[in-house]
Amino acid sequence: MQESRLFRIVYYLLDKGQATAPELAEKFEVSVRTIYRDIDALSGAGIPIYTEAGRNGGIHLLNDFVLDQAVLSVEEKQEILTALQSMNTAQNSNDSPTLQKLSAIFQLHSENWLEVDFSRWGNKSFDNEKFELLKSAVIHCRTVKIQYAGAYEDIRERIVQPVKLVYKAKAWYLKAFCTEKQDWRIFKLNRILELEVLNEQFQHRDFPEPADTARDEGTQIVLRFPRELSYRVFDEFDQTQVQRQENGDLIVSAEMPEDGWLTGFLLSFGTQVDILSPAYLKAVIAEQAKLIYEKNKP
Repeated sequence: MQESRLFRIVYYLLDKGQATAPELAEKFEVSVRTIYRDIDALSGAGIPIYTEAGRNGGIHLLNDFVLDQAVLSVEEKQEILTALQSMNTAQNSNDSPTLQKLSAIFQLHSENWLEVDFSRWGNKSFDNEKFELLKSAVIHCRTVKIQYAGAYEDIRERIVQPVKLVYKAKAWYLKAFCTEKQDWRIFKLNRILELEVLNEQFQHRDFPEPADTARDEGTQIVLRFPRELSYRVFDEFDQTQVQRQENGDLIVSAEMPEDGWLTGFLLSFGTQVDILSPAYLKAVIAEQAKLIYEKNKP
């Protein structure tokens, strides 16, 4: 137990820079006296840790201290190399000095078994550049001007304060504060047509995550698909939402947001989807399909 706490104290100081003994005692749920004994044990083990008295004093590590590589297991070292390797594609780099240095320090060869590419097919350069610019803006708290294709609007310019990049449901999103709306928004990266990182900086704030109940609100939709559409069904839905019938048909039951996106999503299946419930949704889709026909009929 003490050994685990000693490592956690070192990790905490590496992250925070310094801490007081009462702060560490509260963090690790021990007495201040125990913390001072831990500091003595760390110092005796060769860790360059010291205390400094005074108003701005506290417990510190030497500025150039790094944990010895022996602290990490072989699996943990490999995980670090894999994470760095997977980021190379996004940075348009096939040769990472950081990866090479860590491979040498860890005395491990990084097998090229994983490839992560943030770009769409045929659009590698711009998508990866966009990702890198936004990543830098998030890290350095820089305001970004974007041209964004919204769901219900024409393409518009937005000034945003980006706080996080998120990958969800096969797409990348940017969580940011929109200065025009004076509210938090989520922007799909594929819809960001142009962007410019501005010199203006902002104070970082965490994106307000909604409660689970609010996040999951939607309408229960039940759909039937023919078995030949299995490839598309399992692309779009989790297998726990799918029931296979004796004749091979697939019944999908899922909670989905009832909005313009849902209409377009269902229309994308053409005649290969049968809406079982809610019944009124059939009329909505039929009316939209009629409008499409009227607009495009020869």
